[in-house]
Amino acid sequence: MTVRTRIAPSPTGDPHVGTAYIALFNLAFARKHGGKFILRIEDTDQTRSTNESEQMILDSLRWLGLDWDEGPDVGGEFGPYRQSERKHMYADYAYQLEKAGKAFRCYRTTEELDELRESRKAEGKHTALKQSDLALPAEEQAAREAADAPYVIRMCVPEEGVCEVDDLLRGKIEIDWGQIDCQILLKADGMPTYHLANVVDDHLMQITHVLRGEEWINSAPKHKLLYEYFGWQMPVLCHFPLLRNPDKTKLSKRKNPTSINYYRKMGFMPEAVINYLGRMGWSMPDEREKFSLATMIEHFDIQRVSLGGPVFDVEKLSWLNGLYIREDLNDQQFIQAVQQWAFQPEYLAQIVPQIKNRVEKFSDIAPLAGFFFSGMLPITESDFSHIKLEKEELVKQLQFTLWQMEAQRSWNKDNIFADVKKLSEHFGVKIKDFLQPIFIAIAGSPTSSSVLDSMAIIGPDLTRARLRHAVNLLGGVSKKQTKKLEKEFADLNG
Repeated sequence: MTVRTRIAPSPTGDPHVGTAYIALFNLAFARKHGGKFILRIEDTDQTRSTNESEQMILDSLRWLGLDWDEGPDVGGEFGPYRQSERKHMYADYAYQLEKAGKAFRCYRTTEELDELRESRKAEGKHTALKQSDLALPAEEQAAREAADAPYVIRMCVPEEGVCEVDDLLRGKIEIDWGQIDCQILLKADGMPTYHLANVVDDHLMQITHVLRGEEWINSAPKHKLLYEYFGWQMPVLCHFPLLRNPDKTKLSKRKNPTSINYYRKMGFMPEAVINYLGRMGWSMPDEREKFSLATMIEHFDIQRVSLGGPVFDVEKLSWLNGLYIREDLNDQQFIQAVQQWAFQPEYLAQIVPQIKNRVEKFSDIAPLAGFFFSGMLPITESDFSHIKLEKEELVKQLQFTLWQMEAQRSWNKDNIFADVKKLSEHFGVKIKDFLQPIFIAIAGSPTSSSVLDSMAIIGPDLTRARLRHAVNLLGGVSKKQTKKLEKEFADLNG
């Protein structure tokens, strides 16, 4: 048997360090066993998936040195490797299960589903809905069928008992079937859900081992059941511990930069990032801190993975990155690395038009352009003191700008301007005044190059990180305020 592992990210946002973490261990496991590592794009969410996000995923993983044997850009005998290009096949599998009595058509509306869940919750029961909960009276079922009402295909799930799932690291896991709902397999628009597409694709691509995050443990019974329904052999499952913030909460962008592009933009070396991710819950036999990807693969033993939540600490990563810079780069290599990081012609060509008209001598360049080559800026609360806004309103405007920038998937000056214009109109503020605090957050000064051009140039990751830094610097938003502001923001974009 040839070991075949895969990573299957969704192209719905920035490339996440958690994706790189799981990709690294899938690659290491496959290489250690002489197998194949596959990249598959799971873009069943057609409303949120973008080509830009997919390309960022490919670029960031390749930057880290995580090369795949089969994938959407390199091909392979089990392609295509985008689920959107395979969508014609999933419906047949869903209807096959329906015909076998393993799945059923559900005509329930969203409002009815919400009511059913609330009713179960009020009775102190699991909110997972079963076939008996979802069943309509025979006359109503017939009426909706006759009216060609929209429906989904759901899988049948036991209403009681325990599902046992074998895990490579955790042994036998028991999960109460009462917690598992009748998962939608085929949506009303004919697109499969993750669960159906995941199982079908893993089978057809002959995946032997599924190494994924522990957040998927509760989905394992659904997947096991689907393999049984189809009569297929299930891959070996292995659920890795989630990455944690230093306070042990789940790694999130509100407390830690999570985009791989952020670390690339900040000037981290890919070797250091991969090394650090390799230390997340795993250790070398000799416990050394610094090791290459090749060395990790050579000594890789999955049983050395610890189930304790590994802490992703940016300060520790910075320390390790410093070791790589000092120990692995001679002076010439250092120069080349710095040039490749930010002083390459393509990046400089974007900056020159922003500063050239204000330069009288070349020594003016550093003060004018320094923020283009910086990470978090050394701003203080006093830098915002000239802005004629109450602090709470100032924080609110910056928070809304951050959320709007996080939602922006096509990053360019025109789209950024449209977002800022919408926000300024919402707050009833002239766009020039609305941009003032953003200038400080992005450039560290109220007078600099066009802030919209600057945001386009430094990119989404640093833009969002600097806005988040400014919000936190000014005291942030409380949990109670966040709920209120999130509702207002949702209404604005509704």
